[in-house]
Amino acid sequence: MSTAVVIEAPGEHRLVPHEPRQPEAGEALVRVHASGICGSDREVFQGNRPEGYVRYPLTPGHEWSGTVAAVGDGVPSGLVGRKVVGEGFRNCQVCDRCHAGETTLCTAGYEETGFTQPGAMAPTLTLPARLLHVLPDDADLTAAALLEPAACIAAAALKAKAVPGERVAVVGTGTLGMFAVQFLKAGSPAELLVVGTRPDRAELSKRFGATDFRTKDEELPGDFDVVIETAGSADAARTAAALLRRGGRLILTGIPAPGADGLDPTDLVVRQLEVQTVFGAAPDAWAHTVRVFGAGLLDPLPLVTHELPLEEFPQAIELVGSGDPKVGKVLLRP
Repeated sequence: MSTAVVIEAPGEHRLVPHEPRQPEAGEALVRVHASGICGSDREVFQGNRPEGYVRYPLTPGHEWSGTVAAVGDGVPSGLVGRKVVGEGFRNCQVCDRCHAGETTLCTAGYEETGFTQPGAMAPTLTLPARLLHVLPDDADLTAAALLEPAACIAAAALKAKAVPGERVAVVGTGTLGMFAVQFLKAGSPAELLVVGTRPDRAELSKRFGATDFRTKDEELPGDFDVVIETAGSADAARTAAALLRRGGRLILTGIPAPGADGLDPTDLVVRQLEVQTVFGAAPDAWAHTVRVFGAGLLDPLPLVTHELPLEEFPQAIELVGSGDPKVGKVLLRP
């Protein structure tokens, strides 16, 4: 019998028998190929997720890829058999933010696959078909399982509005950082600097298009037009701001621990820095990601280092939090 992962409460999980939920009107049933694990899944397991942004018990899994197995009434039958990925935010579709396309700011409240709604660490996932993005028929579904974090960075890249010839930088060398390098490279920058704490990421950064790599302990320039921060620490945010020229644009995507010291408001005002933030990915960022992936400009596979069966969920969580530089993206396969 097939099984799914269920986190009953912080630190408590079990494997339960899984029965696919047949799609109702407007829904699709997806056969899951792979589900990725990121830091937020570890937060859910440890109980560190902010209040209101998790609901136990739940099946986690917000990064996933799969194939449509069935659809409900009102959904085109042509979707069956197609390779897909899907948005996580379950927006209401009727508030002013949703109508503006800002679905991650839905005023009806927060609902997201894998956090408050059943996720993809199971053989199948049933969700609203409107959230699906269809992939090319020849798409690699293992690579596509990473398109959710890629879409979050696509949101940052779209907000950055980098134009060809600008000097751009990325702070952070994890999965998000490596995607940021690829998205910024596609915009033909004059220079693309990566700053991180892991010298072992220098080669991969340059493979993805970086023109220079430095650790934060080295001398850093301070005249970049655009910087995307992906490391999730207050120190990284300050490093990112320091890289900018006056009037430069800073996009923050990481979430520091509670109580972390922030940016200096005097510095922001005097230098007239433009600061924006990203939490999740709206439909335009998802569509952009799927187009870039389909065009062959996004290469997630080098970031995958481990593929484990669902039954090894505890080991996968430990790998993600191990700090081992050999651990990149960990995927669970049903």
